[in-house]
Amino acid sequence: MSLLQNELIKTLNNKLLTPHFQPIVSIYHKNIMGYEALIRGPSDSPLHSPFNLFDTAERFDLSAKLEYICREVTIKRYASLNIKEKLFINVSPSVLLQPDFKKGETLKLLEQFGVDPRSIVIELTEHQPTDDFPLMLEAVTHYRKMGFEIAIDDLGAGYSGLRLWSELQPEFVKIDMHFIQGIHNDPVKLNFVRSIQNIASSLNCSVIAEGIETEDEFKAVEQLGITHAQGYYFARPAAAPLGKVNKSLFITSNQPNQFNAIKAAHIAKFITPVSSETAISDVMGLFHSDSDLTILPLVDDDVASGIIFRDHFLFKLFSNRYGIELYGKKPIKSFIEYPPLSFDQNTAIELVSKQLTSTMRNDQAFIITNNGEYLGVGTILNLLEEITRQQIHNAKHANPLTLLPGSVPINDRINRLLAAKRPFSFGYFDLDHFKPFNDVYGYSAGDDFIKAVANTLTQYISSESGLVGHIGGDDFIAIFFGDDWLTCCENILNAFEKTVPHYYKDEDIKAGGIYAENRAGESCFFPMISLSVGLVDSDSTSQCQSHVGIADLASEAKKQAKKIEGNSFFIGQRKAVKTQENHQSFAHKSVLKLQAVN
Repeated sequence: MSLLQNELIKTLNNKLLTPHFQPIVSIYHKNIMGYEALIRGPSDSPLHSPFNLFDTAERFDLSAKLEYICREVTIKRYASLNIKEKLFINVSPSVLLQPDFKKGETLKLLEQFGVDPRSIVIELTEHQPTDDFPLMLEAVTHYRKMGFEIAIDDLGAGYSGLRLWSELQPEFVKIDMHFIQGIHNDPVKLNFVRSIQNIASSLNCSVIAEGIETEDEFKAVEQLGITHAQGYYFARPAAAPLGKVNKSLFITSNQPNQFNAIKAAHIAKFITPVSSETAISDVMGLFHSDSDLTILPLVDDDVASGIIFRDHFLFKLFSNRYGIELYGKKPIKSFIEYPPLSFDQNTAIELVSKQLTSTMRNDQAFIITNNGEYLGVGTILNLLEEITRQQIHNAKHANPLTLLPGSVPINDRINRLLAAKRPFSFGYFDLDHFKPFNDVYGYSAGDDFIKAVANTLTQYISSESGLVGHIGGDDFIAIFFGDDWLTCCENILNAFEKTVPHYYKDEDIKAGGIYAENRAGESCFFPMISLSVGLVDSDSTSQCQSHVGIADLASEAKKQAKKIEGNSFFIGQRKAVKTQENHQSFAHKSVLKLQAVN
């Protein structure tokens, strides 16, 4: 017997395993909703690392025994800590499907230590191929009947994650940390995670974003409408688990970084609340005396703890013939099944809508707060009315070819950003030599090219990081909300340069352009289409009074960019200094940066 195998057997026989707990947080409620249990071997052993521990157990065919002991020590420790939140326990599908796997042992452990099975989430961790899906579904069904919930771990990293998801329909799906780390700077990861969130919403499944380490990553995840998160940003795994998450870590979730125009405060309606200690009979009296009262918020010390809905309240009260006699003197808080959904008054209504549709609840109303204190109530109906109004307004002015917003909604957005003193940068994108291309290849090819430009811009400027507009012809504009606007522009020009040849014939690509008539009717050679961008940084936009001033700066910068051969950008800055030119290199093209005199 090898030394490592002997060490493993000693560890298992003596149960020398220590569970660590890492919080899983609810982004909406800004609290801990559960803990993932992570196992560590003896600190003075080569099996201390989880990777070494489980890899060694697999090599010596002891995975099933290891996992059983892990569950035993984890549940025992969980019970001793009197944790009320959910416990996520890792289980390998390969172990779950072994013939000798003791399906009833986990339930026995829960009964032994007094743990409710409904607080346990079986987290399927797939590190090996799984192809016996009927047997897997049978095992999962067995667990569900006992009260457990199911989660799929590391979606995107395993062998058959999507197949498992569709077959098992878990309550939770955890996105592999590879797709979360650096998501704010990676449009591919952003689009992948957005797609997963959209699928999850349609399946009533909650997404947990793993591996969040920075505020920027959290902000990107939260803006996608993801409901739960886990990572070092909140807390590291610990033997003594963190009891509360610092709420300041959630500060970005309600800040208008997405710069949407209309905030939750716009749809807030103040309804006089009552205390959660109010007698049920008194609440009945309020509803009886006011037939228009359909929603009643419960507020204590300016903090909302629940919402009473008239119809649900009356149904529950009178479903029992002795309802008033039995419940009349009890406090109304006994009718609250779960805390209300709440949003800060500065949360954009588009974000409110995303978060509401991502939850698995059918609440018709929600609380709107001001620094955590009760401000009013918002309803789904009012939310939908406001969003519909905005969509109709934007559709009136959308470009019919690309369906991107035109100058009117863009200018409205700019003016609101300036009024709110929110920093943003601005870009004016214009095609060079587009008319000759349109003349030679035809308007249909020209339309296709315009749509390709729109696709490139929206690929690199997501709704979370900015706003793209099409103001007519071959002119596009963009508002950048983040600090990475210059990198974003560089990525767009790089992608555009690779896209252009797809729209030219081989002989024109070899020649580097086409012959067409100029405005004087003379045949001239025109290079292939290039993109010129006039940029205005956030310092300069902040000094403008309206969209007119920004348009002037951007137009001047765009004119300067068009003087540069090939794909280029030019940064116009409004500063009271001498004009100067800085030459930079970008994509093997000459790029100018201007500081224009105010």
